[in-house]
Amino acid sequence: MLQAIPGLHPSGNLGAFFHAAVVAFPERVALVDLSGAAPRQITYAALEEEIRRAVTLLRSAGVARGGRIALALGNSATYLVGFLAAMRLGAIPVPVNHKLGREAIGFMLRDSGATGILADPTEAASSCEAAEQAGLALRLATRATREGWRDFDALLAAAAPDPHVEPMDFDGQAFQPYTAGSTGMPKGICLTHGGMLWGIEQSERYWPVSPQERGIVAAPMFHKNAMRGVIKPLLRGGGSVVILPRFEATSFLRALSEWRVTGAGGVPAMYAEIARHEALIRDLDFSALKLLSMGSAAVPVELLERLAALFPGVAVKESYGLTEGGGVLRPPLDGREVPRGSVGVVPPETEVKLLAPDGSEHPNEGELWVRCPYVLKEYVNRPELTAARIRDGWLCTGDLFRVDAEGFFHFLGRSDDMFVCGGENVYPKEVENLLLGHPEVDDAVVVPLPHATKGMAPAAAIRPRAGTTPDPQAIKDFCAANGPTHTIPRAVLLVEELPLTSAGKPDRKAVQAMLEVRFGALAPRREEGA
Repeated sequence: MLQAIPGLHPSGNLGAFFHAAVVAFPERVALVDLSGAAPRQITYAALEEEIRRAVTLLRSAGVARGGRIALALGNSATYLVGFLAAMRLGAIPVPVNHKLGREAIGFMLRDSGATGILADPTEAASSCEAAEQAGLALRLATRATREGWRDFDALLAAAAPDPHVEPMDFDGQAFQPYTAGSTGMPKGICLTHGGMLWGIEQSERYWPVSPQERGIVAAPMFHKNAMRGVIKPLLRGGGSVVILPRFEATSFLRALSEWRVTGAGGVPAMYAEIARHEALIRDLDFSALKLLSMGSAAVPVELLERLAALFPGVAVKESYGLTEGGGVLRPPLDGREVPRGSVGVVPPETEVKLLAPDGSEHPNEGELWVRCPYVLKEYVNRPELTAARIRDGWLCTGDLFRVDAEGFFHFLGRSDDMFVCGGENVYPKEVENLLLGHPEVDDAVVVPLPHATKGMAPAAAIRPRAGTTPDPQAIKDFCAANGPTHTIPRAVLLVEELPLTSAGKPDRKAVQAMLEVRFGALAPRREEGA
């Protein structure tokens, strides 16, 4: 496969990854952009021309090989155009989570060494303020004007197409996303042209996409769930992608139906919200839909089952991938069905091992380590973190897994989310699965709180099903009747909405702070005899 990439992508540049689809299907719709006042259908030929115009625009603005330009945009075709055009010049785009505060965005701009930014002032005002404060020389604004900024849309319309694609080495940096991780400021990740092209071609070789397939993006495009899971495989294979400006459950469902989407990806929180709209789901036509996939956070088995019931005949699966290492675990190639609660098996051309807490390799449970060309080159400006997380090419993911007798991997949670209750390891996902089995629980987030005798114990924030007001003690009793003692939440708080991060994942820090304020240290249950 490594030898095949130069033949498929002579320039070795990720910015031209869907060149073969442009040649084969120039008049086929590549994107359906729903971010504007009216839907915009863009063919492969039109998308290619727009990227070439952006190459001219950025080159004339001084963007060159090795330079860094930040992207702070909502979901739109413009995001993809700017992203790919910068890479075609050999520059390094820096996707910015524009939902963060100005301080965090300012840090990313400084840390990355960005000298320019392409931003949407209506969606990313904090990013614009941070760019102005940082004194970035190149400031391009799209969709709306801002004093002191150049009008990207007008400049793009006036630019002539430039077909130039800068040749890149396999190990050359392609772009620099940031991940917040569990603590501290965001961390810059160096992902390479060759590694990203390897990942795209690995998917195309073993899990090819038909040109008739259509995906949808509603998760933020600065997040790898959207790019790696939907945009890259669909455009590489000649399919099409519907782009929603943001996630909203009813708009998402209507777009699935109206635009005849065949497969959708996203994060569990999105699908938990979708599942609340049963009446609308019954009214819409999903006859084209074949797959619903979710990942980027722990996926409760009960949510998978609920969606399977709401969308009969549609495959509902849990996926696993990470910004630093790509799609590490995939469906088996021998046709075996992935059991509910598993994310798949080790794919070809990928090495995986599980390590116990003492650092020894374990046959069926532990922290996942992965080695393949996709793995990040380094954490930018973080040599200590790079040395700790990347060892002899192996990425220490921090994610805990169990492997069953058939070789299927089951995600248990983050190593820093797991806690010990009275000597027993507790994985929040395990307790959340238990809670979601209660008929009046719509969604739940479990975190540890200090406990007088157990050290730490599970506590839960719960969003009730519509029209219900469950009794917290009844929920505890349900868990006691259906799970082991260490999984019983010692405190339960009912909330209207669960806090989420800007990437749509459960915000466990916010939940923990909320529960600490409400309950403080937990007292023993009477049954515990203390």
